[in-house]
Amino acid sequence: MRSFSMRGVQGAADRAVQHARAWMLETAPGSRVHDVQEDPRFQHRGVDLLWELTSGEVRGIEVKGDRHPRRRYWFELVSNVEKDTPGCFLYSSADLLVYVFLAQAQLHVLPLKEVREWFLPRAKAYALKQTSTKTGAIRYTTVGAVVPCHEVLEAVPSVLQVPLKRGAGKGALAQDASSEQAASSEATKPKAGLSEPAPLAPTGTDTE
Repeated sequence: MRSFSMRGVQGAADRAVQHARAWMLETAPGSRVHDVQEDPRFQHRGVDLLWELTSGEVRGIEVKGDRHPRRRYWFELVSNVEKDTPGCFLYSSADLLVYVFLAQAQLHVLPLKEVREWFLPRAKAYALKQTSTKTGAIRYTTVGAVVPCHEVLEAVPSVLQVPLKRGAGKGALAQDASSEQAASSEATKPKAGLSEPAPLAPTGTDTE
């Protein structure tokens, strides 16, 4: 069982979020990305980012950052063994899972519902891997299934593979900050739908 510090895990997660944000802003110019990782209204739904498109559609995004040198998905099935809490892969209501392979400089965009429906009937075919994370004096165990990328890519053709650009994460932060400032100057009250956890628009459609 591999052991990680919360600082190391959070560092990988932060970089993955920056890359995800950069990809979203480049894919849909004029869209806005809202970070809701610390918002309790979205934490229990497994949603890290809200992607607000120019059409008014809002998509929920879950982000995973993977530092492992081998390119395999790690789908979180139990987030905390000691507390018997389910993993984000099982309960997340996100439309898309953006899985960032930091060592390989690749970003994969998975339609979460489709991938989950494919995985669950054959879950027993994949090995389980435990990780141990220490935060302060508390240590907890997480369990996930290790799934080769090629098997998911063959079964769910709509999965996207995007090479990461050097410095993309920093550019995304600057661009999104600019968008937020422009939006705040246009309106003095929050947008409807963001003040409360609005339903996530469907699109048709975790880590070491």
